[in-house]
Amino acid sequence: MTQQQAVSYLLSLLGESGGAGLGLDRMRALVARLGHPEKSFRVVHVAGTNGKGSTCAMIAAGLRASGARVGFYSSPHLTRFNERIEIDGEPVDDEGFVAAVAEVRCEIEAMAAEGDHGVRPTLFEAITAAAFCAFRRAKVEWGVIEVGLGGRLDASNVVESELAVITPIDLDHEAWLGKGLRRIAGEKAGIFRAGGRAVSAGQQPEARQALLDKAAELDVELVFAPERWLLEGSRPDVLGRFEILAGGLRIQLALAGPHQVDNALSAVAALDRLGVAPEAIRAGLESARWPGRMEWFDGAPPMLLDAAHNPSGARALAEHLRRFHGDRKIRLVYGSSRDKAVDEVAGYLFPMAERVLLTRSAVARSASPRTLLALTDHLHADIECVEPAAEALRQAREGSGDETLIVVAGSIFLLGEIRPLILAE
Repeated sequence: MTQQQAVSYLLSLLGESGGAGLGLDRMRALVARLGHPEKSFRVVHVAGTNGKGSTCAMIAAGLRASGARVGFYSSPHLTRFNERIEIDGEPVDDEGFVAAVAEVRCEIEAMAAEGDHGVRPTLFEAITAAAFCAFRRAKVEWGVIEVGLGGRLDASNVVESELAVITPIDLDHEAWLGKGLRRIAGEKAGIFRAGGRAVSAGQQPEARQALLDKAAELDVELVFAPERWLLEGSRPDVLGRFEILAGGLRIQLALAGPHQVDNALSAVAALDRLGVAPEAIRAGLESARWPGRMEWFDGAPPMLLDAAHNPSGARALAEHLRRFHGDRKIRLVYGSSRDKAVDEVAGYLFPMAERVLLTRSAVARSASPRTLLALTDHLHADIECVEPAAEALRQAREGSGDETLIVVAGSIFLLGEIRPLILAE
């Protein structure tokens, strides 16, 4: 099997649940057939609405700084599938990726031949199992595992974690997770383990109570990070990267944006509960990388990429732009998947821009620029529809001055197409 064949096989599993919906039966059967690779390493399991990836990246970096061999599983990827499976801070190489996918494919095909569970696992279940296999093959000591959707019924929830981490919870995926913060938080709390430990970011009252209720039900020792690690003071640099004083540690965060302060506090609390030494915690948070999230590129003009795909993310980006780039003329390149709250996201972002270019990625679930225009044309006087994404970027940069900032935001798939173009330069 080649790299391309491995990717093609995974893509062939899109929509493969056959209408069976969310559930863990297929995933449990698959990891059992694989010899339970998810039990070959210790696990930090991270759920939430916003900040999961950033928090995971900081926790993984802190564990690496402590001397551990660490795997980090996230989704979706920006450019290549390999990015979902990191080993010691780098995407798994093609050889390791192909080997893991081949291992999973063998068992999926055996399941189908035996009529086991009626339908093949989905793409997400297959890539999650492949990550576990890659981590086992690489002999990682820790796996930092990001939940894909919800928590209780997410494919990753076959792990037995040593620590569950909940990032800020907001309204998203209500068609799958239920209406309201309490219902959504209850689904996120599905990653708690009886008698286990958990860390949560500060939450809105309904979400906080739902987490407390689930923790009490399962006898989980739950700590809310801001209560334990108080932010004593901070000062941002010109790119919006904060220096924080938390738990006696002075840390210059590598990731930009005020919201990363909350993510950092959760990561610090998580690493502390895992027994990581303070200096390793500091080193981890000062070196963590998470591409496509408030990611800055110098140039003429400079560019900022951020996967602000839901209202909370858009609000955080808008606040960041207002605080750190309020003196610049902003040209916004925006795209979205069809299932997102486009009007609300645009309500935060479009007023920040002097010009808006609507575009789309090549991914099938992307909303067309014309559809986006119909939803948002009341929000801005200068909106254009431009395809493909590369042309939208070219037009945004055309005639820009030193005072201009190009912001690419919305769909992570859009960032995945534009980011390589910027890096190639």
